[in-house]
Amino acid sequence: MHSHPSSSHSRAWPFIALTGALCLAILAGLIFGADTVWPTQWFDGSQQAALVFVWRAPRVATAFVVGACLGLSGLIFQGVFRNPLAEPYLLGSAAGASLGAACALLLPELLPRGVGLPLMAFLGAWGSSLLVLLLGGGGGHSAQTGRLLLAGVALAAILSALRSLILMVFGDESSNLRAVISWQLGGIQSPAWEEWALLFLGTLAALAAAIRLAPGLDALGLGEETAHSMGVRVRRFSMQAIALAALATALAVAFGGLIGFVGLIAPHVLRWWVGPLHTRLAPAVALGGGILLVLVDTVARSAIPPSEIPVGLMTSLIGGPFFLFLLLRQKS
Repeated sequence: MHSHPSSSHSRAWPFIALTGALCLAILAGLIFGADTVWPTQWFDGSQQAALVFVWRAPRVATAFVVGACLGLSGLIFQGVFRNPLAEPYLLGSAAGASLGAACALLLPELLPRGVGLPLMAFLGAWGSSLLVLLLGGGGGHSAQTGRLLLAGVALAAILSALRSLILMVFGDESSNLRAVISWQLGGIQSPAWEEWALLFLGTLAALAAAIRLAPGLDALGLGEETAHSMGVRVRRFSMQAIALAALATALAVAFGGLIGFVGLIAPHVLRWWVGPLHTRLAPAVALGGGILLVLVDTVARSAIPPSEIPVGLMTSLIGGPFFLFLLLRQKS
């Protein structure tokens, strides 16, 4: 049976719109900042042209990938915990990743930085996600949803306190200490293109893995018993999905620090638009999260030049009210 051309067109429309929005967001990110550099100035060999290609372009590219990772991890956590309010920042997995990153930065003799930072961030995110799952007892009905969020908030507070303690004990006036403090507030890095390429490949791998897990996430949405009857080995599947979400969170934290609520906003907005099936939702959320963070980072760089507003502060100002709106909507 052939699909109707208009239905395939309507299915493609969100992705066409998202791609257009991404192009506009990248353009805005390259033009605006402490100095406005228009496209006509990009190739004139001036210092401002160098600024765009050496510093601004890698930062915009990194903001996109960090946003994509945060969106994906939020989507996976919401699917596994069957909890629409699950998000790496609220569940403590971002705090766990940030604790791991702080250990790697302040104790570089433990592991070489190139390997140590992403590895420690991943272990922190994965460990804290599993702890929340154990303490909160899964997802599903409202009592467990509340328990899960409370467990996440409490764990995030403990991990943040531990991170501050490590800062006090091991921190000195080095660049590493400054890096950890900017991490806590959320700040997009401008890595070398080789580093960015690895980050991008990691994000593509996470997206491909999320699409592979999509049928299982759809089945879990119908309840554990239904998923089990559909052939999903729930416990094993949940562990795989949490490891993937932790990996995406670790990638985001390693290059963007603690940035909250992107993993809450992007999945929600795109679920309303694209529908609940994770095969289509995963790439849409990756695009949407990336676009959101590129735009927020552009505003953070441009609003009060020459200073910058921390990106984590900006996303909390947007995400906090959005979270309250979702809570009120659930209640009604």
